Amino acid sequence: MSAPTQTRPASPTTPARARRVTRHLAGLLPGPADLRPVRRHWRGDLLAGVTVGVVALPLALAFGISSGLDASAGIVTAIVAGLVAAVFGGSNVQVSGPTGAMAVILAPIVASHGAGAVVVISIMAGLVLVAAGLLRLGRVVVYIPWPVIEGFTAGIAIIIALQQVPLALDGHADHGARPLAAAVDVARGADWSRAWQPLAVTVAVVALVEALRRWLPRVPGALVAVVLATAVAQLAGLDIARIGALPSTLPAPQLPAVDLGALQPLVGPALAVAALAAIESLLSARVAAGMDPRTGRVLPDREVVGQGLASIASGLFGGMPATGAIARTAVNVRAGARSRLASVTHAVLLAAVIAVGAGLAGAIPLSALAGVLISTTLHMVRPAEVRALLRVSRSAAATFVVTIACTVFLDLITAVEVGVALAAFFALRTLSRTTSVRREQLPGPARPGDEQIALLTVSGSLFFGAADRIMDDIADSRAVVVVLRLSALGLMDPTGARRLGEVVTQLEARGVTVLIKGLRPEHVVVADRSGMIGSLRYAAHRFDTLEDAVAHAREHVSGAHADAEG
Repeated sequence: MSAPTQTRPASPTTPARARRVTRHLAGLLPGPADLRPVRRHWRGDLLAGVTVGVVALPLALAFGISSGLDASAGIVTAIVAGLVAAVFGGSNVQVSGPTGAMAVILAPIVASHGAGAVVVISIMAGLVLVAAGLLRLGRVVVYIPWPVIEGFTAGIAIIIALQQVPLALDGHADHGARPLAAAVDVARGADWSRAWQPLAVTVAVVALVEALRRWLPRVPGALVAVVLATAVAQLAGLDIARIGALPSTLPAPQLPAVDLGALQPLVGPALAVAALAAIESLLSARVAAGMDPRTGRVLPDREVVGQGLASIASGLFGGMPATGAIARTAVNVRAGARSRLASVTHAVLLAAVIAVGAGLAGAIPLSALAGVLISTTLHMVRPAEVRALLRVSRSAAATFVVTIACTVFLDLITAVEVGVALAAFFALRTLSRTTSVRREQLPGPARPGDEQIALLTVSGSLFFGAADRIMDDIADSRAVVVVLRLSALGLMDPTGARRLGEVVTQLEARGVTVLIKGLRPEHVVVADRSGMIGSLRYAAHRFDTLEDAVAHAREHVSGAHADAEG
């Protein structure tokens, strides 16, 4: 008869883990807490939603065209994604929709894979974002340094401005051409007998938007400028390009027809879109929370999930991937928004506008939208921030400039990767310079033989970037006994511990006795597993106090001296 199978008892931490997982999943969904600020501030939120909706209308149309799609894709995205992200996102005041950064990354995708691929990429990127939120990856934004964020934003501003040159001249840019090259080619080949008209409209819109921003900041300058430009173009009979027909209703949602074999080339672009959506949305939410603490805290994982659901929904309706929009979110906060009702109102207002005024919107000159976007780029980067960044250090300035260059001449994701890598390199170099080894006097009255004892204090951070440099200082010791004082070490990584163990082995092989004093509790595990502690001649050569370590060293020197005399 076989022995009964024994069931392994469950880990005592399993219930706790299950509770944490349940709380995490529950925190990703809308709840009663979302409605509390609505009850208190619904009047202000309705007004804020109308305000941001008026601001968002021309931007949505412009970003749709700038992405290589059309104006309808921009307005559909603003409505659908704006509504879904408002309900499921992790910020009470985030306004989502098409953005300049997303338009920049979508333009080459449209050129390479066609407009139909954007719908598939939107859904794929949305699924990636939902998975990222479920895996608690929403806090990725904290790892992006300040110079990278500013350089990334400045680079996007330059690209958006360059992308408007063909629209401002009613020219045609080759699909897939870099923005700078396309702008130069269009300017060189422009028919100036006609191009002066759209260019005049663009310049006039920029001037009017900036004037209203300065002297009447509460007036929606972009909308006023676009309306006036459209009216003048109609009355004067200007021969310039217009938006064209817009749908008066949202299209019916539908799953795109997908060939599984055609998905592989879209995986890379989908991951790039997802990364950009997460970064831009989390940055926007963080900026909003900093503008007014009364808007509530940001839930990063929920924000990522909400943006993922928004992009999926936008794709199903034929739109494009969406992100949190920093400019529109800032307008929302300044207008007094406190709850999600404001963002929902903004989406509903846009839906009402296309239902009533789609025909009128179709008459808007493309050059007027170019002026709106050029005006937007002028305020994406604050001069005071740039001046402070350029003054703070040469490494920060170099990271800022390199990130801009990579954004303009390569692509957005590469720019973030290179910028973060460069910032990390400079940070590690600076950190390694704080690590030092210095020889100190032994405590108490001097005794015979003290000159044969080296008390070496290692301070700073013992990690892979500094290990080799300071190990040479330790290995060069000519003493009979070396006391390594490690209590001043703030950081010890496996590489640093391993190299220190190798130096201890070298010293012991030369007949030098090594004592370790003050190994901090948080460093014991890595020191033990890396072999550093095992490199000591005896386990008793570890001490907690300097007095005990020095006393043992002096006894050792005295004993060695007596043995030599005997």
